[in-house]
Amino acid sequence: MIPRNEFESYMRLALAEAKIASDTGEVPVGAILVRNGEIIARAHNLVETTTDATAHAEILCLQAGMKQFGTRLSDCTLFVTMEPCAMCTGACINAKLGQLVYGAYDDVSGCCGSKIDLTDHCFLHSVEVWGGILEDECKSILTKFFQALR
Repeated sequence: MIPRNEFESYMRLALAEAKIASDTGEVPVGAILVRNGEIIARAHNLVETTTDATAHAEILCLQAGMKQFGTRLSDCTLFVTMEPCAMCTGACINAKLGQLVYGAYDDVSGCCGSKIDLTDHCFLHSVEVWGGILEDECKSILTKFFQALR
């Protein structure tokens, strides 16, 4: 697994993906999937572009990772700029993800401890979760995006 002292560098890459999403009118969430120190997938939200409510950055990264390595991603770490929703948290659990690292907490729909915690060992597989990595930067890109919509 990725050591905690390396979290920020990978989160910066996820933030670059979030910036791409923002520039194309998508909610600015970006994700990076890492296995053995190598980035195996990167994605950003594509919900509006694809008219697919499931096209969240996390889902897209997990799908790409599973295409390469199968449905057990226990040796992978997913970095995402915003705390995952129920759908994405469930996908992380079902993909048997090893680690989940996120930036901004989501008090409205976050399912890794903010609103509810689906990762608290209530399922057969549990995911090691770290939140608040580069939180201010991750929050800022979201805040600016939604202010511009108003």
